[in-house]
This record gives sequence, C-alpha cells and structure tokens, in this order.
Amino acid sequence: MTFSQKVKQELIKNEYENSCCERAFLYGICLFAKRFSSTQITLQSETKEIIELSRKLLRKQCNVACKVDASPNGRSYSIKINNPADCTRIMRVFSHEDGGSLKINFANFTCDECAKAFLAGVFLACGTVSSPEKDYHMEFSVAYLNLSKSLVTLFREEDLTPKTTSRKGYNIIYFKDSEAIEACLYKMGASDAMFEMMNIEIVKDFRNKANRTANCETANIGRTVNASYAHIAAIEKIRDEKGLDFLKEDLRLMAQLRLENPDASLSELAKLSGLSRSGVNHRLNRILQISKEL
Repeated sequence: MTFSQKVKQELIKNEYENSCCERAFLYGICLFAKRFSSTQITLQSETKEIIELSRKLLRKQCNVACKVDASPNGRSYSIKINNPADCTRIMRVFSHEDGGSLKINFANFTCDECAKAFLAGVFLACGTVSSPEKDYHMEFSVAYLNLSKSLVTLFREEDLTPKTTSRKGYNIIYFKDSEAIEACLYKMGASDAMFEMMNIEIVKDFRNKANRTANCETANIGRTVNASYAHIAAIEKIRDEKGLDFLKEDLRLMAQLRLENPDASLSELAKLSGLSRSGVNHRLNRILQISKEL
C-alpha cells in the first residue's frame, strides 16, 4: 500500500459526529468528482472503499440510490448517476441547482469543522501524496479553473499556501514543503499519516546529518593523510640529502615526531609534543620550506 493509499484509508474510516460535517465530506467528493452537473454525476476511483462510502452517503444525505460499477480489468470503480431527477436532487442538497460555473459554495460549511471534512472529501476525489521517504509532494488535480481557484481560497483560509500549475489540461494545486503537507494531513483528519510522515522526516534528517558528518570526517582524514605524506616526503628528502642534524633542534625533534607518528593529525602531534596546534603547523611548514629550497 502506498503512502497516498494509507492516507485515503484513514480518511475513509473517519466518522463525523455532526451531520453537517458528513455532508461537507460528501460535498468534497462530489464537487471534485469526474463529473458533477444537473445531467450527470460520475464518481470514479481506484479505491473501491471510496466509491462504496460515497454510495452510502448519497443514500443517507441525498436520498439517492445508486450502484457501484467495476471496470473490466477491475482496477477502478465508479458511480454513474444519469437520472436528471437524482442529479437535480443532489445538486439541490449542495445548493448548486442554478448551474453555472463550478466553484465551492461556502454556504455548505455550517460549523468550524465542515471545511476540514470537505478537504478530506476533496483529497479522496482528486488528491495524491508522495511517500515522504522519496519526496515531499501533495497535489490536487482539478478539471475546472474556477473550481481550482476556489480551492486555493479555501486552503488560504485554513492558513495553507499552495502553489499552482497546469498539466495535461488539468489545474494542479500542490504543496512541496513537508510542514505544509503535515498541516494539511492533520486538517483533513489523517493524523496517523501525519505522525508517520514526521517520523520518516526525523529519520531522514538524522541520516542526512550522519552522512554529512561521515563525509566531513572522511574529508578530514584525507587532508590529514595528504598533509602527513607531504611532511614525511620533505623530512626524508632532508634526511637523505643533508641528514636530520642539518635542522635546528626544534625542527629536528618535530621531524622525528612526525616520522614516528605518520597517521597523527596536527592536534594529536600537538598533544604528543606539548606544543599548540599552530606551533606544530608552523614548524612543519618550515620543514616543508627547507625541503623546497634544497
């Protein structure tokens, strides 16, 4: 089961205490369905439970009986209402009997929770969300421009700021920020999915920090190895050509310490010598300079 399917399963199982919220939930499913007009209403989904729940709510809220049809390959399910009287009855329940351009009728939201229930229905009708393990992306695909604009207005009233684009003739409303997606999941009533996403985000953040730390340590080791190689090469050159006694005592002692500890960092050499790190670095740089001048 994908993360998007998990969200939908959680929204399907939600029960609303107030009848107005249940009606708003059904309103979201119907208004953003494949077709919503006075001549035909078509609800379609790959999730059978969504269509079954819609059938029950249409009977309960609109007093319209309908049946669920499955596609020949069994991959999608639908409800098709072609009876003009039934379509008109449903449109009247949601105060859309006047026809015209489709957009959200905010008069359908009776209590403070109705808008959230409505968004849950909208997500079941046209929403998807990517697995947070792979990407942060939630989107709603809307066929009608004015309807998409009114959905953006509703999101903004819920303190959410989505982005918009178009794809293959559809208006896409989407979120790419993890916090916005989590907030939207919570408002819709998918709190389990929200917590799962937050946990995945924490693990990803921890893993990224661990990788950055490991990469930093690897880079530091590489720099230490390269510096050590240069120091030893310079010391061996001086030893072979002039002998280490050619160096002043402080440099000769540092050269011997470096030869005895080829893998040590500057900080480790500082502890062994009793000098500061900058003092060790200064003496090794002098040895490098002497090697170049030979």
